[in-house]
Amino acid sequence: MYRWFVSAASLSVPQAAGPVAFSLLALSVTGDTRGGAAMILAMTLSQVAGAIPITRMGNRLPPARLLRWLVVLRTLALMSIVLLAACGASFAWLIACATVAGSVNGAAHGCLRSVLNHLVPASGLPRALGISATLNETTFVLAPVAASGLGAISPLLGILVIAALGAAPAFCVPHVDAVPAEEVGRSDTSVLSPSILLWLACATAGGAVVAAIEIGAVALALDYGYEPTLAILFTVPLCLASVTGGVWVSVRNRMAARGTVVGYLSVMALGSGLAALGLSVASTVAGAILIGFVLAPLGTHYSLVLDGLAPAGRRAEVFALLRTANAVGVICASAILTALSLSSTLTIVTGLMVAAASTVAFAHLRGSKRLSSPSATQTRDPSLSSP
Repeated sequence: MYRWFVSAASLSVPQAAGPVAFSLLALSVTGDTRGGAAMILAMTLSQVAGAIPITRMGNRLPPARLLRWLVVLRTLALMSIVLLAACGASFAWLIACATVAGSVNGAAHGCLRSVLNHLVPASGLPRALGISATLNETTFVLAPVAASGLGAISPLLGILVIAALGAAPAFCVPHVDAVPAEEVGRSDTSVLSPSILLWLACATAGGAVVAAIEIGAVALALDYGYEPTLAILFTVPLCLASVTGGVWVSVRNRMAARGTVVGYLSVMALGSGLAALGLSVASTVAGAILIGFVLAPLGTHYSLVLDGLAPAGRRAEVFALLRTANAVGVICASAILTALSLSSTLTIVTGLMVAAASTVAFAHLRGSKRLSSPSATQTRDPSLSSP
């Protein structure tokens, strides 16, 4: 399990450090940081486009082996950025390499999550996913700091180190070559069933809320009359609350009841609403803390419930879609922020979160059986169910 946790933490390093590292590279090559934003946009869009096709192309391979190949491809693409930049190649080539590097992210995360099913019993999944969420949030806190420090020495060195750290899963992921009996038979059932789409929509709404706070943190600081560097007043509490939420999930080690999930979604909507109102710095920080605290519980629930809803043999695709849904939320928030003001963006993403919470609440009140898998209910360890 330790090797899986190392793989989970290191797999996200390029995505976490990319915005800073690529901006510094673009600044050194073109004299403008906007090139870095273009590289990140290319990575994110290619992740959305490549998640399902790449996962399906590799579905005959064990997930651990496919993960290694995907990580190797990403590492080669990142190292190509370093080589091309050192040779003075056109910046368009750097964007192309970033596109290749990003295309495997969704599929790689889907494979890594599938590997976890081979390593722990169902009763241990909440704890493992909680620890993973905590490590992932820690990565997203520390990686940009490391990228900034290394980039101050040399932007190329920063990307080289990022590529090396991001390659760790190729060596650390546990050797799980056997395919479970339930994964042997392929199912023709669509991975985009209404029940799966509901949870993916919730993940997209949550991703948009978090992205609006993180991307708009500088604007929030300016709105309250602070220096741009004090954007950390909003991002750090969110990250610390997320780590706390991950620890809580790990200790609790139980799958949340549907009513509890409605509460989590409502808390995130409340936090987003507080930020949208902009009453004071304290209320906005409180909103960020509320959002951060329920991130890990919600992410863990999405992963567990989709595990039960996924058609046989297609779990990696569904897990890749979950990661991609979050990326779609980031893209939506970025696009809205580009076109509208921060307050309007926060209002819109709050509306999305309210809609998600209301939909899940409505389905829960009607006792909808589509929100849970009958087979999962029969086979999952009783400790995963909350009274």
